[in-house]
Amino acid sequence: MNTKKFIHTAVFLFFFVLINAQPLSIEQCRAKALLHNRSLAAARVKLEQSRFEAKAYKANYYPQINLTAIDLYSLAHGDFTMEGGQLPIYKYVGSESSYVPDVTENHDGTYRLNQYADFPDQTFEWKMKNLFIGNISIVEPLFAGGKISTAYEMAKLGTRIAIENVRLTESEVIVKTDEAYCIVAKTSELANVARSYRTMLEELKKNVEAALKHGMSTRNDLMKVQVKMNEADLSIKKAENANRLAIMNLCRIIGMPINTSISILPPDTFSNIYQVLDDHDSALYVSSRPEYAIIERKTEMARQNIKLVKSDFLPNVSLSASYTYLNGGTLVGRKLANSGAATVAVAVNIPVNIFGEASAKVNSARASHQIALLEQQDLNEQMQLELLQCQNAYEEAHAQLNLCQKALLQAAEHVRLSKQQYEVGFEMLSNYLEAQFLWQQSSANLIEARWNLFIAHTRLLKAKGELR
Repeated sequence: MNTKKFIHTAVFLFFFVLINAQPLSIEQCRAKALLHNRSLAAARVKLEQSRFEAKAYKANYYPQINLTAIDLYSLAHGDFTMEGGQLPIYKYVGSESSYVPDVTENHDGTYRLNQYADFPDQTFEWKMKNLFIGNISIVEPLFAGGKISTAYEMAKLGTRIAIENVRLTESEVIVKTDEAYCIVAKTSELANVARSYRTMLEELKKNVEAALKHGMSTRNDLMKVQVKMNEADLSIKKAENANRLAIMNLCRIIGMPINTSISILPPDTFSNIYQVLDDHDSALYVSSRPEYAIIERKTEMARQNIKLVKSDFLPNVSLSASYTYLNGGTLVGRKLANSGAATVAVAVNIPVNIFGEASAKVNSARASHQIALLEQQDLNEQMQLELLQCQNAYEEAHAQLNLCQKALLQAAEHVRLSKQQYEVGFEMLSNYLEAQFLWQQSSANLIEARWNLFIAHTRLLKAKGELR
């Protein structure tokens, strides 16, 4: 590796490590996930595809121009003979001021030539050789039963559906990213709580060992503390393993190698989201969701499809113009064709429906439209129920957070009082250990409540169509 290439590689690795060493905020994780998510990339490709399809349908408004060129070489050849005979000789008749054949009429109504010239048999030879045919045609639809305009409108509806599908996929990616982010933060905080709990037990163990040396405690008390410490070590190990898996899952979602070592911002960064939302009309929120726009446009497409089916059984009128040039072929050594011709035509096609095909297909399209309307109503009701569920879940999570905060304050006070009572000999060690364990459980419950509220807030925004 040359020096220049080595320096470039080193600089790249330095900045890569520097970027990865910086804590990631929730906004940065969302941005990375939106950039690398494959489902979202596929939705964006479908959007571009729908736009191309709309352009293709729009092109049907304009004339269709076709160019055709055929260059044919053939060894076909042959000849034909024109039979000869007697050619009459005309004479001038002054009374009629014209030339008439010099013939005499027989009694049976036939004629006898008085003067004639013999015409011998003639043989003609023809060859194909090189034959060129060129054609240019222009076809302009004058009336297609509304098929062109209807198909174009349906294509534009498809584009709008694709746009809303991108927005829906983005919101789903954000929810998955927030969930993965919260698990990383939650497992990290749970590990810290477990370490703090073990630190409390270590301090208690030292006190018990000192009391045991002076005969003021028993070995059974020391064993009780040791058992709790073992349980705390197991809790730390579980939390660390869960945090490691959570980080790998977050890296997968944001498009980074799963073995990348990353860190996230402290939970205090999100303290501003803990607020009670105002209660509004659920139907108003539902109407702003991408799912609502998608099903609404699908229903409109079903209605447009009725027009499209009807257009198959309406008259079609088109205007066409063409020019054809033909060159090639020989007859008696001379070129047979070397000319062109222009044509203009108006074509009218009137479908005749005798056996009820038109009415059956139109009724089928109308039935599809009715089904789409029913599905739209059902989905709207489902979205309203989902919004109410998310609103209830958010309010319950907010209430749970308040209760857990109070419980942690009470548990901390319980530990303080229990420690004082234990140190003066007014309380047993088991009660003090129980107070510490309750503090650990209260701390873990508070962490669960905080991040449950964050996720509930994200899901509520998605249900309201406000997640960006």
